[in-house]
Amino acid sequence: MKTTRLIIMAALFLLGSVTVGAQVGNLKNLGKKVTESAEKAVKDATGSSTGSSSAPAASKAASGTSQAGSDAPAAAVAPSGGGGALYVSKQNGNNKNDGSKGAPLKNLDKAIAVATPGTTIYMAGGIEMGTLNVGFIESDKPVKIYGSYDEEFTKQDIINHPTVIQPDNESARSTRKAVLKFTRDVAGTVLDHLVFEGGTRNAYHVKEGIVEGIEGGRLLPSTERPPVGYPTVDEPLLQFVSATTGGDVTIQNCAFINGASFALQAGHRSGKFNVKNNVFVGNRMAAIEIYGTCASTGGPNTMALCGEVEVAYNTILFTWSRTKDFQDMGYGVRVMTKCNYNIHHNIIGASILAGVDHTRFNKNEWVTVNDNIFFVNKDKDLHYSPASNTRLRIDAGDFGDLEIADARGNRNEIPKELKVNKAYLEGYLNARYSEQTDLDRNSPSNQWRSMLGMNLQGTMSSSVTMFCNRYPWQEALNLFGNVNGFGAQ
Repeated sequence: MKTTRLIIMAALFLLGSVTVGAQVGNLKNLGKKVTESAEKAVKDATGSSTGSSSAPAASKAASGTSQAGSDAPAAAVAPSGGGGALYVSKQNGNNKNDGSKGAPLKNLDKAIAVATPGTTIYMAGGIEMGTLNVGFIESDKPVKIYGSYDEEFTKQDIINHPTVIQPDNESARSTRKAVLKFTRDVAGTVLDHLVFEGGTRNAYHVKEGIVEGIEGGRLLPSTERPPVGYPTVDEPLLQFVSATTGGDVTIQNCAFINGASFALQAGHRSGKFNVKNNVFVGNRMAAIEIYGTCASTGGPNTMALCGEVEVAYNTILFTWSRTKDFQDMGYGVRVMTKCNYNIHHNIIGASILAGVDHTRFNKNEWVTVNDNIFFVNKDKDLHYSPASNTRLRIDAGDFGDLEIADARGNRNEIPKELKVNKAYLEGYLNARYSEQTDLDRNSPSNQWRSMLGMNLQGTMSSSVTMFCNRYPWQEALNLFGNVNGFGAQ
């Protein structure tokens, strides 16, 4: 205990050196701190604490065991600040692992929870529904997620081992959120080689809108309850909420399939939002909707420029309307306000309304549409509103007449190389909506209403031959690399 006596004497010496004018309370606090430091030094010097001969907990953690026993798994360890890497494997992972390549985590949401801003997350192929199949994933920090790796994390291939974020219909019983949502800080976020698929969570009609060769009938919106299972979740596949803080975001080499309410919807405060080399198929309302969220400070009737949106080399097909009567929404890309849009080298076809919507009065000098291929968009290739209560419907060949920043090289043609599901295409081309009214003027109730000057009553039924049916998601991946220089490569 010689070491102990020396340390205590040093502590007393330090106490004696305090000025006489110091308060008694301060002396006591200082003495307590010095004594605690002395005790810690004794423990560190001897390698043990009083009354115990066991190894410190830190030594156990370093050896891969826990205080619960040598057979207990080690707790997950977050990477050091400033990034790092984590690995996820649904097949070989465990959420108690440390997230290293040799001991991957099991679920993406667990990796996000232990990640620090800027962490890179590598995901092996498999179906991801969140821990305990919760059905959604959220992040309040910027992360880089690279999916579709093999189990050794040596090869990335979205065709042969895709990472599919795919909630099932059972999850809709208790959770009704966007499949993947970013809620706060996003600067530096990258999503790469991920498949977002909503078809297994959606509900579909068992009789109406049946298309031969396609599983199930028309989509049932959330207001229509299916006879078995749970209603559709009307939320985007990927969402960046309005409160996100801004910064550069990149979405690349991904697939968005069967979204019940937007494939990608984002609020953008600043920086550049890149949407490049993705496939969008069978989504409702719009494939891409990105709007500026920064404040306008120039006074009345002014609009701030929040940042840039680049939509390039994407294949966007079969975008459906909000309702089954085909009257509202149904756009490939929506040009929203407060952003500089650069839309180029995309393939945009088979939209219920238009391939591009420019009716939100974003400034024309902030919009560029160059070198895109449009085809079979049912209400023209572009909708444009130069003034209130005005909506022009324009073919791709006439884009050059628009008063936007640039519109060159756009054409209307059907790329024969597209590997589209033929049954789905046939159903889309023949999609029709109809209404039928049944009014019996001679029924006793209507005769009585007529005598009293009341409105007569009847019944109306509606039907559609196809509406947002489920596209086979595996086949959507075949749309990568169809047309050299255009669409997803």
